Amino acid sequence: MSTFSAIAPGIDLPRYARDLMRMHDTVLGGGRPVLEPRALVARSWSRVLHSGLDPTGGNVRTPLPIDEIERRRRASRLTEVIADLEQVVSPVAESSQMLLVVTDADGVILWRSGSARVRSRADTLGFVEGVEWTESTVGTNAIGTALTEAAPVQLFSGEHFEQTQHPWYCTAAPIHDPIGGDLLGIVDVSGPALTLHPAIGALVDTAVRLAEAQLWRRHEQRLERLRADAAPVLASTTGPVLLVDDDGWVAHASGVAATTRVGVPRAARAQAVPGLGLCIPERLTHGWLIRPQASASTIRMTLHLSAAPFVEVGDGSWRSAVTVRHAEILLLLHRHGRDGMSVAELGRALFGDTEHAVTVRAEVSRLRRALGSVVDGRPYRLADAVDLTIVVGDADGPSTCEFVRKVASTHVRAHLAREI
Repeated sequence: MSTFSAIAPGIDLPRYARDLMRMHDTVLGGGRPVLEPRALVARSWSRVLHSGLDPTGGNVRTPLPIDEIERRRRASRLTEVIADLEQVVSPVAESSQMLLVVTDADGVILWRSGSARVRSRADTLGFVEGVEWTESTVGTNAIGTALTEAAPVQLFSGEHFEQTQHPWYCTAAPIHDPIGGDLLGIVDVSGPALTLHPAIGALVDTAVRLAEAQLWRRHEQRLERLRADAAPVLASTTGPVLLVDDDGWVAHASGVAATTRVGVPRAARAQAVPGLGLCIPERLTHGWLIRPQASASTIRMTLHLSAAPFVEVGDGSWRSAVTVRHAEILLLLHRHGRDGMSVAELGRALFGDTEHAVTVRAEVSRLRRALGSVVDGRPYRLADAVDLTIVVGDADGPSTCEFVRKVASTHVRAHLAREI
């Protein structure tokens, strides 16, 4: 059977449930079972055993107050698609002894629908709105384990950590925001263990795909409304311009090569946009107008290497503090010019090896959030519109520069000593 599916077609469910419950008791009792737990289950049990939870099911469930549940519902983008999910899944759930359960990214149950009889059984288990259904609170379960593993999970009977959950199956999958990629929550279908059907996994997968498709459709509708609202402004604007939403998604482009997204705009913050150069985003009612500054299409940026490094743009009317690490990255990319640096090369320069690719990408991402789109990728290099000048701000030379003494990388320190 696959990692996701807990059962194989045609399996004898009652017998398999008994085997899994014996396996559960043996493993948690420190013995060696005849039937080994799946790798997914073994990993989860190992995590849960270290948390000190009670495998008999005596772990406390404390539902959040109603007003907090409502607040979380209002804050969740899943509010936009919960009706679509219920329309697809709930009719099946009503007739097939199932529950549809949807949580937020914290694993807190926000919505629950389905068979009244199964809802009543779930009530006695504490499987209700407002309860955090994570591994750390209720042990191995499909919702909590899907959150931890960041993948779809199906559990059957004795694969649950708590014995009180053994009469159940649960099938859960993460649902992500198709616009920003953030985890929004978990879609779960649960029911009595002996009613599990191999098609349940496909039902959950369909529900997730539907929800994400609907979220994307609503995103496109918001961009269309933004275009309509901004039509008078666009009609009176000459020259290259972008109209973007609050997340940087492009609703309209004129006089500039089409792109789907730019850096997230911020009021009064200079932003480098490929094809436009230096821009100061202009706030509209429901979005942003981005166009080149009238004075120049080049970002004239100065990196001041001092005890507290910072960046100035233009005549110094805009400045931003940067970390030592971000100053190192800007300096290295400046030295390598248009050839740029690969992730491996930047990692070797910063950390002395090529094993820090994830850290390098995260640092460059944080640098872009701080300064705007001043760094291009593949390879990493300064954006075409950026004209960077390096200034040693508190020293007569590199030997007395406080910034050089604070640099962690010996490679960068040596590089600075040779070339500043």
